[in-house]
Amino acid sequence: MKKLTVILLFAFLASSAIGQETKTGWNFGGLPVVSYDSDLGFEYGALGNLFDYGDGAIFPNYYHMFYVEASHFTKGSSIFRVMYDSDYLIKGIRYTVDLSYLPDQAYDFYGYNGYNSIFQPGWIDVDSPDYISSVFYRFKRQLFRFKNDFTGHLGDGNWYWNAGLTIQDFKIGDVNLAKLNKGKDPGDPKYLTDEPLLFDIYKGAGIISAAESDGGWVNALKAGFSYDSRDNRPCPMKGIWAEAGLEVAPEFLGSESNFGKFYITWRQYFTLKERDLGFAYRLGYQTTVFGDVPFYYQSQVIVSALRGAYSEGLGGGKTLRGIMRNRVEGDGFLYANAELRWKIVHFNFINQKWYLGANFFGDMGMVTNLVDVNVAALESYLDGSAADFYVAGKDKPHISAGAGIKIVMNQNFIISADLGKAFNPQDGNMGVYIGLNYIF
Repeated sequence: MKKLTVILLFAFLASSAIGQETKTGWNFGGLPVVSYDSDLGFEYGALGNLFDYGDGAIFPNYYHMFYVEASHFTKGSSIFRVMYDSDYLIKGIRYTVDLSYLPDQAYDFYGYNGYNSIFQPGWIDVDSPDYISSVFYRFKRQLFRFKNDFTGHLGDGNWYWNAGLTIQDFKIGDVNLAKLNKGKDPGDPKYLTDEPLLFDIYKGAGIISAAESDGGWVNALKAGFSYDSRDNRPCPMKGIWAEAGLEVAPEFLGSESNFGKFYITWRQYFTLKERDLGFAYRLGYQTTVFGDVPFYYQSQVIVSALRGAYSEGLGGGKTLRGIMRNRVEGDGFLYANAELRWKIVHFNFINQKWYLGANFFGDMGMVTNLVDVNVAALESYLDGSAADFYVAGKDKPHISAGAGIKIVMNQNFIISADLGKAFNPQDGNMGVYIGLNYIF
């Protein structure tokens, strides 16, 4: 793997004592983060969760939760994020707000419609005779996001209404080769030369229009319904969490494109052995219902509220583990995850309640509604066949499987490490993902 992430845990005691059945007051968990990527460089920074359990009456649920992350790659990519979540700030409404700035020097882009866009491993392998560039399937993206999500009860049961307002500014450009070449000798085989990348080819062929090629604003309203009978949000052992809705990005809100997307997600959780063993699965589907979606928004996976810095794919640690990030992009797609979750051992440490867990999973996704790709224009631009880039037809399932470990403090602060393996080399090989939380 190009990227190795090492996370060191420390915890700060806010209140309570070893063996106490519930937590009270403010509890903090923090992570210094160190990672390395051969293109992006070293990452350094910190992230942390702050939970307010009050008098402990609702433990393991909380009254207020804050999440803060600031991390930076030495060659320019960063995550700057502040998130707040509470059922108690606004009476009768759960409010989740996320403010993020997410620059990425080498954002993944493999074309449209899953397997219709052919992935050529040799083009990014410096040891291959077919090598073009290690960033052939990349472009530069900077994203500013201000996301507000609201949830309220419908009656006295488990039904809820959902609403949201998201303001997003996407700035798109060519990969900054000078930044990525920093510290490399021009004679080094890994030195990046100015070769046409897939992003350049799609722009040249008009598949990505000039109006979209530098990004734009997507300001969206969201409305829908959900059902939530989970016994615990971070790691449910029983219940259903389902949602459906419509996200609309109208021009009168300042969006540079006018479109709407429908989404539906079904998650269900089962207890196989009390406290210690559970099974969970997730089914998701979204599709464009009107308008033209800009290419830089097709990777977004719409949910009622974020569970991490990103909600995009399909492919990567939040959707299809082991499959390359953004490998499965289209105007509509479906995905599924199934996971066995085992709490191996429970223990007390530094006055906190912990458990060590393992999870075993299978993931699947595919494009159901294709983006219109003008193959004739692509062939004209290439002055020849496009067979190395694109083939027509329907997409097929992209499948991966793997396992992970979890270290959990007070049932809410979850350190996660997953290893996923793609079944088809067209989706890559393996992926390692270290961060926070179960993926659903």
